[in-house]
Order: sequence, then structure tokens, then C-alpha cells
Amino acid sequence: MAEFMVRFLICNIFISMIIGILLLAKHLLKNKLTNRMHYNLWFLLLGLLAVPFIPVRPIRFLLISSWFKNLRNASPSHIGTAVKETAPFNQSNTTGWMNDFSISVSRNTPSAIGLILFTLWGIGIFIMAVLLLRSALRFNILKKSALPLQNPAVRRLYHGCLEEMHITKPIPVYSTAFLKSPIITGLFKPCIFLPIHLISDYHINDIRYMLLHELSHYKSKDALANYMMNAAVILYWFNPFVWYSLKEMKNDREVACDTSVLKLLDKDDYKDYGNTLINFSEKVSLTPFPFAAGISGSMKQTKKRVINIADYHPATFRKNLYSTLAYILIALLMLSFVPILPIQAADSSHYDFHEADENVAYIDLSDEFEGYNGSFVLYDTAENLWQIYNEEDAAARISPASTFKIYSALFGLESGIITPGQSLFRWDGTNYEYDSWNADQTLESAMENSVTWYFQALDRQSGLAAIKDYVREIGYGNQIAEGDVSSYWMNSSLKISPIEQIEMLKKFYYNQFGFSPENMKAVKDSIRLYSTDTGKTGTEEINGHNTVGWFIGYIEKDSHTYFFATKIQNETKASGPLATELTFSILSDLGLWNPPKK
Repeated sequence: MAEFMVRFLICNIFISMIIGILLLAKHLLKNKLTNRMHYNLWFLLLGLLAVPFIPVRPIRFLLISSWFKNLRNASPSHIGTAVKETAPFNQSNTTGWMNDFSISVSRNTPSAIGLILFTLWGIGIFIMAVLLLRSALRFNILKKSALPLQNPAVRRLYHGCLEEMHITKPIPVYSTAFLKSPIITGLFKPCIFLPIHLISDYHINDIRYMLLHELSHYKSKDALANYMMNAAVILYWFNPFVWYSLKEMKNDREVACDTSVLKLLDKDDYKDYGNTLINFSEKVSLTPFPFAAGISGSMKQTKKRVINIADYHPATFRKNLYSTLAYILIALLMLSFVPILPIQAADSSHYDFHEADENVAYIDLSDEFEGYNGSFVLYDTAENLWQIYNEEDAAARISPASTFKIYSALFGLESGIITPGQSLFRWDGTNYEYDSWNADQTLESAMENSVTWYFQALDRQSGLAAIKDYVREIGYGNQIAEGDVSSYWMNSSLKISPIEQIEMLKKFYYNQFGFSPENMKAVKDSIRLYSTDTGKTGTEEINGHNTVGWFIGYIEKDSHTYFFATKIQNETKASGPLATELTFSILSDLGLWNPPKK
């Protein structure tokens, strides 16, 4: 929640800048845009205000859809009709595999400021929603007290207005003593409410102008715009730039509506319509309902509208063309800001795996993963086939834990800090929890026993600035290395998904990095489990509990190279060795791995 609020506030900074750009564009193109286009531009902003809340990745709500997908994409030639039940884990089976030790870290508590801001935002949303609900209840009371329009002359005039505007939908008209201004409200069942005192006091032409104005709101679908503006006010109640924009949008809406009415009138009637607006504004107040549209407005708004009426000339074909082109250009400019606004994209929490461009089979391993959240990904280079269990989780990025040591070692070698022939680091005498750490280490021993202090020493000599460039160069995960140089890959800024682990392993296996072949061989040898099996474990320990287990690697069988990545998560018991056992059990059931003979 705290992280959401921080990203949302960052989005609001961009939104405020976008509003400034939109206002500038409207000012520069003031004479090029028609009144209707000035109003329509605000819908672009309303669309952008919705972008931060649109999920970047589609959320799969129905399990049945995944079942059909699994059934459709199942590949009997590779996985059979079903995966056998996994044999019970036996820690002794890991003998001869790479050890995996971890350092316990404390999970950072959410920012207190972020939580406070999120709470305040939620309280503001609640208050705004209550105010809107109160207004709706007041309107409901008014609606119950209103009576169908009885005045025969006004009824005839109203039906004439409907014909004049080519509106065939029946829109009821009511009279009420509890309104000072005529309004139209309702999205699917629109209706017009006229104050009784206006019906009795005003000239018939004045009432005609008012009815035409309200019906123009209906033809422009302004009821929908009202709902969109109310939603924006609720969500962005704290942003003064949004408030100002919505006020300007309402002003432009009334000007556009006046223009629509003027198109229906004779030139000699323009002055009468303006006088009606002036006389009317002196005796009525703003509409009390935020979801309704009416002819009333503030004195400043009325002045702007009267000036527009006084200067009105029907738009020429040339101006309409220029206005349309200008609108398109501004729309393209606004659309260019869309990629920076989605909140879910801002945190890079998911990898955008283009499934449509890949050959993917979805497999069901829920029995094997019983007791764990997690995913399994297998890629066959010869067949160009992905096999994935739990595709949502397989694209979710988390800390790589010790699996990053593969690439840390590569960077140390490429930087010349160590060499394949000289990789010894002396133990500084610190007493570590694991006995195997309390000794001098080479690359081979440090990788075998996952000696964290060895790789931290490499990183300190490299420096965080160089590491940042390195993770971007190789395209590792979210490519973010921030914070402490000793822990950026341990429950910190650097994150990667299981699918990306596979893609990184492919680059590693085929040396798409363009690194020294000797250095590549040194790292491959250091993580080799058996003659044809290579892999690296990773365990994330939080507050003394193993919460995440990784096992990544590749196996070579029958001229095929299979890359795999397994991630398991549990509040207290998820480790690299357990992920390793689960992986080899799955690979065995798939017919891809046989335990080596002792």
C-alpha cells in the first residue's frame, strides 16, 4: 500500500505536468479549435486519469480458463497425459549437489509516510463518496416530490424542441419547487427538471432557449461526462490541478452547449439568447447536484459564455478541418504520456512475456507444488518449446537470492578482479554460521557452498556504479541495483522472474554476452552438478525463516538442452535444496533426468 501511494504520487506529478501542457496547447490553438473541440480535449485528460488504475497485465480470475488452456496446449509427446506424484522430499538426496546457505535479512517495513499518505487518501475518497451519496439522496427526495409538467403551452414547446433537435427518445419533463435552475440528469433514463417559478415568470422564448440548452446536453452525452468527472474528483481529490481542469471542462462544456444551441437559431436570435442567459444568471444559482447538467453557472463562466455568443460565427469548413487536425495532434501528444502513468508498470513487478510470439504449453503441477506458492519453467532449445506451470507467478519478479552469484562471478572475472587460475580470497576471521564459510575461498568452493561473503567482496571491489551498468548491459531482470552494494540482490532492489531466469541462462549457455570463453567456462565448471547437469540454488531468508527457494540450471539429453527454473515460496519453509529436489522430481517424471549411479 505504501509503495502504491508513492508511485501514485509520482504519477500525479506527471499528470499535473500533462495538464499544464494541455492548457498551453489549448491557449496556443485557441483560435484554431472550435468550441466543441475545446471541450472534447478534456476527455483525453479523463482517459489519462484512468490509466494509473488500469492493470498492465491481464488478471486471470477464472481457474476454468486456465484449465481449458492447459487442455488445449498440453503436449503428450513431452509430458505425457499426467505428471506422476512427486516422491517425498529427502534431504539426503541432495548429497553431491551444490550446497545453499543464506544470510537472514530483515524485510523492510513499509514506509510510515507512505502508509500515512495512503490512509489520508483513503479517508479523502470516503469523504468525497459520502458527499456524492448525500447529493444523490437529496436528489432522490426531489425526484419523488416532482410532478410531470402540466403547462400545455410549455409541453407543446418542449415537443417542438425535440423535433427541432431530431431527438426521438422520450425524455420526461418534471416541474419542481425545490430547484432554482433547470437541469437534465440520468444516463440511461434521462429526464429534465424545470423550476416552477421559471415556468410562470419567463417569456416563452426564454423557456425555449433553456429547453434547447438542456437537450443539447443530452445529445452531447454530458451525463456520462458527469460520471467520469465525479470519479476523477473522488480519486484525485487532493490534486488542485485536477480540480482546476474539471472546472475548466465544465466551463468549456457550457460554451460548447451554447454553440450547439446557436446553430439552431437565426442570427437575429443570438442577442435574445445572450440576454436570456444574463437575466437568468442573475436569479439562479449553481446546480446543487454534481451529476446533473444545467444552464446555470458562475458569473465568470457566464461572462465567458456571453462573449462567445456575441462573437459567434458559424464555423467554416476550413476551421473545422484545422480544428480536427489540431485535435488529432494534441491527442497523439497525450497518448505519448500513457506508458509513464500505469502504476503497475512503474514498479516493474512483472515481466512482459510475449506468449503469443512463443510456443508455450501450460502444465499442471499443482500436486507437486502442494504447500508452496511458486512456478516451474522449462525450455527446450531444440523444439523451441516453453512448458510453464503457473504462468502468472512465472512472470512475477522477486529477489534472485544466490542465483545471482552466477552473474556476480562472471562480472568479477570480466573485470579482472579474479581470474580462472587465481580466484582465492582470504577469510578475514569473521565467525560465520556455516563452517564451510570460515575458510579461504576460491570461485569453485565459494560457488559450491554459496559463500555470500566471497561474492560481497567481489561486489565491493567492483563498486555499485559498475554493477548498475553491468545488470543493464546483460539485461538482468528489472535491471535495478540500488542501495547497499552488499545486499542489492538479497530481498532488495534487484528482481527477476523465473521466465527471465531461463532467458538469462540461454544467454549464459551460448555466451551471448560476448565474454571471454575462459571466464564462461570457469563459471560453468563452478556450478556443474554432474557431467550433463548444471545449476544454482538460491534461498531467501527473512527474519530467520526460509521464505523463497530457487533452483535454476540446464541439462543436456539426447542432443537437446533443457533450461529450467523453479521458484517456491512459503512463510517458513522454502529453500534452494527443497526447490532442487522438487525440480529433479519433476524432470524425472518428464523423462528428462535419471539420478546418476553411485
